[in-house]
Amino acid sequence: MYPTLSPGMIGVQLPFQESARLAAETGFKGIAIDVAAAERNVESVRRVLEANKLSPGSWGLPVDFRGDEDTYSQGLAGLAKLAKAAREVGADRCSTWILPFSDTLPFEGNFEFHRKRLRGCAEVLAEHGCRLGLEFVGTKSVREGKAHEFIHTQDGMLELCEAIGTGNVGLLFDSFHWYTSGGTRDDIGRLSDALVVDVHINDAVEGREPDEQIDNDRRLPGESGVIDLTGFLQGLKAIGYTGPIAPEPFSAKVREMAPEEAIGATAEAVLGVWRDAGV
Repeated sequence: MYPTLSPGMIGVQLPFQESARLAAETGFKGIAIDVAAAERNVESVRRVLEANKLSPGSWGLPVDFRGDEDTYSQGLAGLAKLAKAAREVGADRCSTWILPFSDTLPFEGNFEFHRKRLRGCAEVLAEHGCRLGLEFVGTKSVREGKAHEFIHTQDGMLELCEAIGTGNVGLLFDSFHWYTSGGTRDDIGRLSDALVVDVHINDAVEGREPDEQIDNDRRLPGESGVIDLTGFLQGLKAIGYTGPIAPEPFSAKVREMAPEEAIGATAEAVLGVWRDAGV
């Protein structure tokens, strides 16, 4: 497993080449891939990765699977080209999040909707040697007041992964949602490298219980010490996880920084918890 910069997740908007340079200089070992840029120029992306000695991180699923059938079909039709380009630069991990509620569909109907839509995506990805990671959102406040609750735990998401049935679907595993859903180190121990496609790392806000946390208000890894990131990282190491780990702090403080400062502060935080965990 390797610390990976995803510039967009800390509010940084720079050309890929510049982001990669700063990632390498600050100690990151990987960088998230703009799959559309890879599709336009595979060799250019490869050269940037090689020049900076960076491994490719994950890329976001570019299909609107939540919308109407026509929109979904159009997105699905374009997925093959993007997956092919991503695989050619070594970025074989694609991920997305799953809303933990629906205002219209009861649980069973929503489960079948996601199973069918995501199976279509996973089949295309499998044809090009790519995997799909699905994130459960554990934050209670996100689903409060909604008509129907949906998957918001590790076990629930693993059930959906298995039901999709293509063999290339696992978790996008986020430390914040592990914490807010009541996850434990033992829960991580029941996973495997095959079941974890992608990982996000962050910290929670001090003074709030897990059920009181707000999804888009988090901290840099290790900033508050609320989440047991040592246990989280050591747990992933113990199951042999081999993929990227990208910080997603949703931090207003970081977003207000200049790009170089934001990347530097994020790298310092990530590498700090990495050292503390001894991984």
